[in-house]
Amino acid sequence: MLMRFLLICFVFLGNSINIQAQNYELGRITIPELEEKMHPRDSACVAAVLASTVSINLSLNGNSEKIVKKKIKIYKSDGYDYSNVRLYFGAGRAGYLKVISADTYNLVDGKIVKSKLKPESEFIEKTNNNYWIKKLAFPDVKEGSIIEYQYREQIGFLSVYDLNFQENIPVNYSELKTTMPNDFIFKRNLKGFYSPKINSKIANTHGYNATENSYVFHNLPAMKQESYVNNIDNYRTGISFELEKVTIPGSFYKTFSSDWTSVSKTIYGFESFGPELNKTGYFEEDLKVLLAGKNNPTEKITAILDFVKTNIHWNNHLGFSCEKGVRKAYKEKSGNCADINLMLTAMLRYAGLTANPVLISTRSNGIAFFPNISAFNAVITAVENGGDIILIDAADKFSTPNVLPLRDLNWIGRLIRKDGSSESIDLMPKKFSTKNVSIDYTVEENGKINGKVRRQSTDYDAMVFRNIFSNTKEDAYLEELENNNGKIEIKDYKRDNEKDCLLPVTESFSFISTNLSEVIGDKIYINPMIFFANTKNPFKQENREYPVDFGFPFVEKYNVSIRVPDGFVLENIPQAEGLVMEEGLGTFKYNIALNENVVQLLVLHQINSPIVTREQYAILREYYKAMIAKQTEKIILKRI
Repeated sequence: MLMRFLLICFVFLGNSINIQAQNYELGRITIPELEEKMHPRDSACVAAVLASTVSINLSLNGNSEKIVKKKIKIYKSDGYDYSNVRLYFGAGRAGYLKVISADTYNLVDGKIVKSKLKPESEFIEKTNNNYWIKKLAFPDVKEGSIIEYQYREQIGFLSVYDLNFQENIPVNYSELKTTMPNDFIFKRNLKGFYSPKINSKIANTHGYNATENSYVFHNLPAMKQESYVNNIDNYRTGISFELEKVTIPGSFYKTFSSDWTSVSKTIYGFESFGPELNKTGYFEEDLKVLLAGKNNPTEKITAILDFVKTNIHWNNHLGFSCEKGVRKAYKEKSGNCADINLMLTAMLRYAGLTANPVLISTRSNGIAFFPNISAFNAVITAVENGGDIILIDAADKFSTPNVLPLRDLNWIGRLIRKDGSSESIDLMPKKFSTKNVSIDYTVEENGKINGKVRRQSTDYDAMVFRNIFSNTKEDAYLEELENNNGKIEIKDYKRDNEKDCLLPVTESFSFISTNLSEVIGDKIYINPMIFFANTKNPFKQENREYPVDFGFPFVEKYNVSIRVPDGFVLENIPQAEGLVMEEGLGTFKYNIALNENVVQLLVLHQINSPIVTREQYAILREYYKAMIAKQTEKIILKRI
């Protein structure tokens, strides 16, 4: 299903929207543009890009220049943030980026008034060691304003370039122009649901032949925010270029990555990658002690993973190349994810296991659809054990074999071996994460409820809980738990297996509440699932633009016991119900019965696939609608 979706998602749909004549030139502002009160195709939008053009010019010596021109219309006050422009560039390269013009246009008494950007409204934020931001705060911005800006940037040798055409607001016109010498061969990858109009021609520039391409889009809709989307940029219409080959007759010839095999060989050959896997002397004595008496693969994997997680701390830096080098990281007890996981791979190999690195692109980085080095930004480890592949990431303190941190769950990775061979690895979990909840409570005649809860979580559900709790003090956690669950009062709180990641994590507590029931006359109305009921459907929109990404398959089970107070009888009880989604996507079961004076409720909610495609969305939406309707039904107790 995953590969089927990838094919569907990246088949480029023709843009059949009629193209109307419009003014795309900077400095040519018209009164009708300023008078326009709302976007003609999206009345709810707060701003829109009227025109955007980007020109990339690559010279034969490999240097490149980028010129950007942009015109944005502000429709509503909520769109003022689009007048605070952020230009990202390499750290320390402020001198290579020059703002040519930046102006605000308003209609005042029927006349167009231009306000230039003030020098004090242009400043640089030195964000980190990788990139800085030049910020432009446009003056006199109000509803109806149009802002325009133009800048030039010297971007040096162009080996990789990415550009997104589609934005979070509508884009009326967007164009990319590239001029590249024919001696430079670039691989071009398009993504998204819209395809550009492409024009090409050969020109002679400074005595050598170059290809001039233009990519034009009209009327791109705004990207829509939807629930359960791993990274919306995966579906944003865009283009990427990667240098594939340089051939200058009689002077120079070099081939770069063009397929997964060459990408793998290139990365493996990096000094900060392949050679680091061959270094073992720094850990051998420690591992001999650690592995004493451990003979089977499971014992070795568990021991080595725990050893690395305990002794080498992740510095929160990603990357598939080592930052410090494995020896230094081992000595200093910290490193980036490559330092840690290449070290882990070397240790597993030393223990006699078949271990290899797996290149991945984290959720925040987008999906690695096309063969290129820049597609990846992290590395984990795979152990081949018989016919099984066990995935491990020692850069997360709560990970276990085949339970990777959520940032890693981004569809596919690339396993690479010493001999240069590689294969695609499905990163999405197959095993169900479970959450078992036991609720036992008594209803008093005045509607007050007191009871006990025990919740047990495994695998990814346990990892999520451990991450939440590790970043929150217990008092703050309990206060939030009380406030988010009907202002209950919690006592006797207890946790088990919080740090033993191989065991299910459990929490238990007693609670008292006067807010979980409604007393009307001689009747008490109660939702039997109390604060565990799903009450809001996250899938309200009729149509879905992007697939639903749950992250992992899961099962939630609730076992509820409700004691009816003396002097009351059960007047109304919900009917039992079972739902099975088509195509095996999930199951919901709701069984309820009265046994003497105790109401017994068993609820199961199971999602079988971590990814639900756009085509399956209607099935999922109706399932959630029916499930929530059932979970919000109430029982009625009546005084005798």
